[in-house]
Amino acid sequence: MAKNLRAKIPKDDTLLICDSNADVTAKFVKEASSAAESNELEVNVSRDPREVAEKCTTIITALPEPSHVNGVFDTILSSALPSLPKSASHSSRLFIDTSTIDPTTSRGIASSIHSSSAGHFVDAPMSGGTTGASKASLTFMVGSDSPDTYHRARSALLHLGARVLHMGPQGAGLAAKLANNYILAISNIAVCEAMNLGIKSGLDAKKLGELINSSTGRCWASEVNNPVEGVSDGAPVGRGYEGGFGVGLMRKDLRLAVETAQGVEGATLLLGGMAQKVYEQVERKESGKDFSVVYKWLKEGGVV
Repeated sequence: MAKNLRAKIPKDDTLLICDSNADVTAKFVKEASSAAESNELEVNVSRDPREVAEKCTTIITALPEPSHVNGVFDTILSSALPSLPKSASHSSRLFIDTSTIDPTTSRGIASSIHSSSAGHFVDAPMSGGTTGASKASLTFMVGSDSPDTYHRARSALLHLGARVLHMGPQGAGLAAKLANNYILAISNIAVCEAMNLGIKSGLDAKKLGELINSSTGRCWASEVNNPVEGVSDGAPVGRGYEGGFGVGLMRKDLRLAVETAQGVEGATLLLGGMAQKVYEQVERKESGKDFSVVYKWLKEGGVV
């Protein structure tokens, strides 16, 4: 994502990055430095999120859990931010949080940003996985009370993705993302079960995959991220389920969807509880692997 952002923002803009993983930061800076020398593109590393907020007009955050997002914004808002210079591209800061967290936490952060006059805030979770991030083909779901703020966020996010959708007011982007990932969590388990059923019944995996993907069972988990080797080119199964969307992150998103539904009248998630048990079991055995590793767990006799 950072590579795409640096390549697409104006040449005279500076990209300031901050990551808790020093190795990842060093690798990116090394790669970016070679590009910067030939294209005069500036990339700097910040010591902490507060410095990023002090120096930038647009701040994009992407973090795993609600507690991480709260921690970052507690640091940013520890005291009043300095005024932006008159030469800045905008008169106010825009905070774009692309993390997948719960809408309630996000609304609380937005309230703190606005009440402290630190700037504007939108929730903009993304969909498309690591492939979408590298190819700048992500879809962003934005929650914003202001059309002007949404359009400003959209301009920034189109450097990182191919589609930006305004889902409604603050928190609506996250509600949409959790609904989408609830489907993904359930459909992944169904695809893994169906492939396991067919193969153990004597069917050829590739032929079964072709049948499903040309019939009513077709979905992203069957077509793009099929859990059986040889069915989907480039799927994580071909790398031993390395890379992709971690089973722990899928478990987290499912938990957030179930918790959110509990606070919404009439939003019953009948399959959520059982799916949570599946991902809990799989993460214990296959932590760090792509969530399609549910298939391997089932094949080896996994039960809840």
